[in-house]
Amino acid sequence: MTEFSEYAKSLQQKLENRTATIAVVGLGYVGLPLARALHDGGFTVLGYDRDAEKTRMLIAGETYLHHLGDDLVPALAASDRFTPTDDAAELSKADAVILCVPSPLGQHHEPDMSYIRDSTEMVAEHLRPGCLVALESTTYPGTTRGDCLPILERSGRKLGDDLFVAFSPEREDPGRKDHDTRSIPKLVGGLDPVSTELAQMMYAAAVKNAVAVESAEVAESAKLLENIYRAVNIALVNELKPVLQSMNIDVWKVVQAAATKPFGFQAFYPGPGLGGHCIPIDPFYLTWKAKEFGHHTRFIELAGEINSSMPGYVVARTGEALNERGKAIRGSRILICGIAYKPNVDDIRETPAAEIIRQLAELGANVSYHDPHVPQFPSMRKYQFKMENIDLNEDTVRSADCVIVVTDHDAIDWELIAKHGDVVVDTRNTMAAFAPIQGLLYQA
Repeated sequence: MTEFSEYAKSLQQKLENRTATIAVVGLGYVGLPLARALHDGGFTVLGYDRDAEKTRMLIAGETYLHHLGDDLVPALAASDRFTPTDDAAELSKADAVILCVPSPLGQHHEPDMSYIRDSTEMVAEHLRPGCLVALESTTYPGTTRGDCLPILERSGRKLGDDLFVAFSPEREDPGRKDHDTRSIPKLVGGLDPVSTELAQMMYAAAVKNAVAVESAEVAESAKLLENIYRAVNIALVNELKPVLQSMNIDVWKVVQAAATKPFGFQAFYPGPGLGGHCIPIDPFYLTWKAKEFGHHTRFIELAGEINSSMPGYVVARTGEALNERGKAIRGSRILICGIAYKPNVDDIRETPAAEIIRQLAELGANVSYHDPHVPQFPSMRKYQFKMENIDLNEDTVRSADCVIVVTDHDAIDWELIAKHGDVVVDTRNTMAAFAPIQGLLYQA
C-alpha cells in the first residue's frame, strides 16, 4: 500500500471530487485538446501560453487549430472553468501543471531541451506545495528525473512529500477521426509510486484508459519506441520504392498485396519524406542519448537517413519527368499540391514539402503551391519562404510545367489535375484513381 503524505492526501481528494485546478502549459496541437479533455472531465483548467495572440483568440472564442473542430474553442470560452492566460504568475493557482511544450532538434540533430528546461524553470518559480507536475513532451529516457526534477526541487520541495512528478507522453495525431485525446490510452509513469498514482488519477478523469507503468523512464522509452517503429517501417518501404520503380513494379500495389496477410505484417506506405513533430524527430532523441552509454544505434540512424533523403528523390524524379518533355528544372513552373505534413490538416511542422521547395528553388525552378488549409507558408526554423496559396483552376494547372503531389488533401480537386496537368509527379499514389491521366504521370 502506497503511503501518502498529507499533501498527497489533499491532492488526491481534490482530484477525486474534481476541485483541483489543472494548468496546461503550451496550448498547441497537444495542449489545447488536452485542456478540453481535462475540462470535460470536470476540472477547472488554466491554459497558459506565452503567445499572447493565442490567449486573445481563446478568450474571444476564436479557433486557431481548425482540425480540432470549430466548436472546441467557443465551448471553452463560454465556460467559467477555463481561463487562458499568458501570465506565468497564474500558475501559482494550480494544483497540477502539465507541460506540453516543443522538443525539437538542433542543427546537428541534437535534442533542443530549451523549451522543456525553460518551462520547468517557470513552473518551479511559481510552484505551490503539494503540486503535481507532469511532462508530456517527447524526450530521451531520464529527462523527467535527471533534468526536470532537480529544477523543481530548487524550490525546496521534496519528491513524494510536497512535490509529485510524472511523465505521460502525448499521443496526438492531428486530423485523425477514429481516435481523439479522450479515446487514446494514456501512459503514466511517475518518479515515485505516489506520483504515479496521483498522475493516473488525474488523467483517468480526462481519458478512457490511463495506463500506469513502472516509472517515468518506461513511459519515456515507450513513446520513443512507438515512433521509432513507424520511422523504421516507413524507411523500409521508402527504400523499396526506387528499387521496385527501376523494375517497373508499383510499390503501392506490392504493399496492398502484402497487406492481405492477416498476421505478421502491418502496411506502411512510402511518401515524399517524413513530417510532423514526432516521427522525423523522436528517434534522434534516443540515438543521441545512446551515445552517452556507448551505443551506436545504426538501425535507427539508417532509417533516418533514408527518410531524410526522400525529398531529394522527389526532386530527382521531377527532373526526369521534365526531361521527358525536353525541359529542365531551371526555369520550369512547378506547382506543389499540398504542403501540410499530412492530409486534411493545416500542420506544416517538419513537412517534407519545405525541403522539396528549397531544392527546386536552388535548381532555378519557379515554385508555387496550392494548399486549401495553409493560406501562407509559415516561418519555420530552417525555412523562410514568402509564399502564399494560389487558387487551383484550369489555368493554373495548365500553366504549370509540372505538378507535384505532396499532400493528398481531400479538398484538392485531383480530377482537375488529372485532366489538365501536363506532367504530374505523384508521391502519394493519389492519381491512381484517375489513371490514365491526360499528361505524363511519374510516381515518386
